[in-house]
Amino acid sequence: MRCLGTVTARQAGLREQKKQATREALRAAALRLARERGPDNVRVDDIAEAAGVSPRTYNNYFSSREQAIVAAVTAERETRVAAAVADRLVHAALADAVVEAVVEQYTAPDDQAREALLLIIGNPGLRNAFVGSAAAIENPLAAMLAERLEGTDDLAAQVLAAGVSAAVRVALRRWLRGATESGSVGGLVVPSGSLPDLLRAALAPLAPALDAAGKRARGPRRR
Repeated sequence: MRCLGTVTARQAGLREQKKQATREALRAAALRLARERGPDNVRVDDIAEAAGVSPRTYNNYFSSREQAIVAAVTAERETRVAAAVADRLVHAALADAVVEAVVEQYTAPDDQAREALLLIIGNPGLRNAFVGSAAAIENPLAAMLAERLEGTDDLAAQVLAAGVSAAVRVALRRWLRGATESGSVGGLVVPSGSLPDLLRAALAPLAPALDAAGKRARGPRRR
């Protein structure tokens, strides 16, 4: 029985590795084609072919070409935000931990990510997908809060996490509003304001609720 369980776990692990590799291949292909052809000239079928999978398989991972292109910049950001908040809870209040984790994950891209972000900023469909991607923060953050905060049930954790996700979406939308209202400057689409400042301002109204929930933080549960 123990051997069977080990084999099953190994098989599940291999399946997850294969899924992750496929997801990464699709993201990379989508971004590469968008750079080469322009985002509006890339089809889902093109991305699938470039990644070596069928369009049907593509649809198991992404619902649009925009989502796949944006994912090249936001890959696993939702889990990284939750992990960064958990790390900071050791020495910071929950509100501060959330703000610093979000600002870090949204404003410290590498050079390749910055180049991709410029591509996203310049395309309306990609901008919308980028703003919408903040919704993915909710579930990993809610799970972490329910795990780490005394007296915080699943519903309360979900509400807090939903508030954080909504605040991030508002900040991103405000940041990109300059691109939709004023167009471009010398051919370059320019976001409006400082993203770190906007993120901090959008999250500020949540501070009392976050800190009230975070007064009794605990370490990870032992299983």
